[in-house]
Amino acid sequence: MSTARGTTPGKTRTCPHCRSEILESATVCPACRHHLRFEPADRVVPGFSALSVDGTIRHPGGDAWEYTVVVSVRNEKGEEVTRKAVSVGALSPREQRSFNVSVDVTVPGASRPAPPQAKAEPAPAKTPARPAQATPGSRKATT
Repeated sequence: MSTARGTTPGKTRTCPHCRSEILESATVCPACRHHLRFEPADRVVPGFSALSVDGTIRHPGGDAWEYTVVVSVRNEKGEEVTRKAVSVGALSPREQRSFNVSVDVTVPGASRPAPPQAKAEPAPAKTPARPAQATPGSRKATT
């Protein structure tokens, strides 16, 4: 099985921007979101989110809380493969923090088919420009 850019599945490297450990096949760093290289549309590695968990903690009041965000990965036998503390912090009374944990999966060696080429059509008649309007999903809701 051939993989993207001839890499071994699971092989890692260091992001030159944030120094995080990332997959060698990555075109964008998942930690800092900087582009590492640009690929033609027909060589983009398809992927999907296999798991995404969102949660929020709220401090009701009283003494300050400290928290540690820990991520652990286990294999099929239940053995811990890795465990990392990814963030620490404190919550004052009536503060809240939201967290998201996701697992994104890619299939190295697979590539998306190139998008079909659109037929050239004559340009439509010009109409007056309208000011941009915000769409309902354009802002992130806060609670």
